[in-house]
Amino acid sequence: MKSTQMFAIDCEMVLCEDGTEAVVKVCVVDHNLEVKLNELVKPGKAIADYRTEITGISSQDLEAVTCSLPDVQKSMKKLLENGAILVGHSLHNDLRVLKIDHVRVVDTAYIFQSSDGSIHKRPSLNNLCKTVLGYEVRKDGAPHNCLDDARAAMELLLARVKNGVDKDFPVQLQEPVSESDMARLFLHNISTTVNSETLDKVLPGEYTIEVKPSRKAGQGNNKYCAFAIFKNPLEAHNAYENIQGTELKDSNGRPQKLVKFRLDAGNTASIFVRKTALHEPRDSISLKRGLQTDDEDHISKKSKREDDAQLNEIESLNERLKESESETASLREQLKQKDLDIEALMLQLSKKDFEINLLNKMVASLKKRR
Repeated sequence: MKSTQMFAIDCEMVLCEDGTEAVVKVCVVDHNLEVKLNELVKPGKAIADYRTEITGISSQDLEAVTCSLPDVQKSMKKLLENGAILVGHSLHNDLRVLKIDHVRVVDTAYIFQSSDGSIHKRPSLNNLCKTVLGYEVRKDGAPHNCLDDARAAMELLLARVKNGVDKDFPVQLQEPVSESDMARLFLHNISTTVNSETLDKVLPGEYTIEVKPSRKAGQGNNKYCAFAIFKNPLEAHNAYENIQGTELKDSNGRPQKLVKFRLDAGNTASIFVRKTALHEPRDSISLKRGLQTDDEDHISKKSKREDDAQLNEIESLNERLKESESETASLREQLKQKDLDIEALMLQLSKKDFEINLLNKMVASLKKRR
């Protein structure tokens, strides 16, 4: 545990058919930014979505790959066996898919302080690179580069250490939120059975629906997302406040609402609704301007798919509730039948008591005659 070695890691993940994520690429660099590991990984499960637009990896890239997760785990164990420090951005996501537990870690998402003195939990890697290092790790819409991300995480840590970890390192972690962003609500986890005309009736107020093309390919893709665009931020804010739904949080801890509604066919559907900016308008003239704590990248490679998990859990609980209600109704019916059976038995018993009483009187009368 006396080692001061440091290694930065980044992983790319794909979505498997069982709903879990699997690692398909791992990159590790040392403090000199020299590559220690740069491997494509063959998942041991069927893949539902390669997320090629994000990962830059397709099925063809993995055809000849023989490296497996246990192989990567062995390599990581060798690198970390002397107590080296593992560095990464939102590192828990990488450790989760690698199925590795390591104590000595530095997460670059937590080691910088905002210029306003507050600590933000999840600034994006790209935004940190722009504000701390002066360059973008990727352009908008470009796929992630696993090796570049690992190097960026190490450079961010080195910049923090160079400044002195005991000194303040205030940076502008966020970019100004545009008024157009504040005038939108983000709708996601929408079933493909719900069309835009239906969405137009779900939220209060006047707005237009902008459907976002899905980045996911494959037969398992039955969800999409959209924006509800209002005339101004105040109308968007009021619409969100007036939405009747269950208060929840997304995978980044941002508040959102689960909204349920009935389709024309009679069945129930649901969507998640959240603001695209975290700040509240003061009034229709003056709006409180804020700074974003994270990119709007709602289909992040690091996503835990907690929105889906929340929805699935709620639907599962609803199913259990329906089953319990059905069982309760059945038991009540049985109890009612039992009550009827008891009443019938009591009536029969009463008749028998009457017959016995009558027979006793007849016997007594015959005895007197003798």
